[in-house]
Amino acid sequence: MVINMSSAFASIKQGLDEAVEYSKGHVSKAIVHEFGPVEVKKIRAKLGMSQNEFASAFGISISTLRHWERGDRAPHGPALVLLNVVSREPGAVLKALSA
Repeated sequence: MVINMSSAFASIKQGLDEAVEYSKGHVSKAIVHEFGPVEVKKIRAKLGMSQNEFASAFGISISTLRHWERGDRAPHGPALVLLNVVSREPGAVLKALSA
């Protein structure tokens, strides 16, 4: 697929401009995905997995999983996104990871 460099630049510039406007608190066309806190133990229980199975299936260290479940720490960044997706579509995530 060949992409015209000027159209690629225009698209990237538009995205950056929208991000800057959003960061300044201005209403923009930017699509913002916000993920709320998750209850990791409930997600794992819903899947019927042990801590070891869950950690192994989703590439999480067992120690980190235990901290999340105890409430000592909270997932953030990509881990929070992953857990929100697992909560909503566990089958799709497991299928994608097994490919």
